[in-house]
Amino acid sequence: MSLWTRHQALEKNSIFLVVGILAVIAIGGLVEITPLFYLKSTIEVVDGIRPYTPLELTGRNIYVREGCYLCHSQMIRPLRDEVERYGHYSLAAESMYDHPFQWGSKRTGPDLARVGAKYSDEWHVTHLTNPRAIVPQSVMPGYPFLAETEVDPTTIADHLRTSRTVGVPYSDDQIANAVADLKAQADPDNAGVDAFAKRYPKAVVRNFDGNAGMPTEMDALIAYLQVLGTLVDFKLYNEKANLR
Repeated sequence: MSLWTRHQALEKNSIFLVVGILAVIAIGGLVEITPLFYLKSTIEVVDGIRPYTPLELTGRNIYVREGCYLCHSQMIRPLRDEVERYGHYSLAAESMYDHPFQWGSKRTGPDLARVGAKYSDEWHVTHLTNPRAIVPQSVMPGYPFLAETEVDPTTIADHLRTSRTVGVPYSDDQIANAVADLKAQADPDNAGVDAFAKRYPKAVVRNFDGNAGMPTEMDALIAYLQVLGTLVDFKLYNEKANLR
């Protein structure tokens, strides 16, 4: 059978043609993707990147649960207009502990990769409760129930343990003290603050929602938002770029 005859068999049978196309795409995809899992340079080592604290991780779960990624991306492209508006372009290392990552493909609202420390906690509380109190034309829904819903700490240790199985370097000590650390980060007067600070260097400790008592989902979400883009000192990257 000639090569032409074989080719005709694919053209005359749609099922064979679809299978052939899928096979070619699969092989090409594997050729491009597989080497990335073995290259150490795929994700560069960046000083300052650490795993999320239990409270920040809880806030991230709430962020995903409420579908915030559908309107807000967390990836600044290396384009002039994006860098001028949002800040330094995103580094791969910033997402190395995100499962799944929150890069997004659509922006109804602004990119949030550098939102950390940009606004006060009070601003976030007001914005999340009633977005139109901050931006009158906003189409974002309000989330007032977050301030009324206490965080459930019973599963956070299991979440840290599960994250470790996919590469997040949580220690046995961090997992064992997950509940205590979750409570300590939202309460500066908590007796465990010093121990928490040793486990998570440079983590912010404060009452994020402004209310006393058990951490709420509002505390957790704001803690997560306030850490985005704050772990890397981009002044060092800008200085290196100027020296080149």
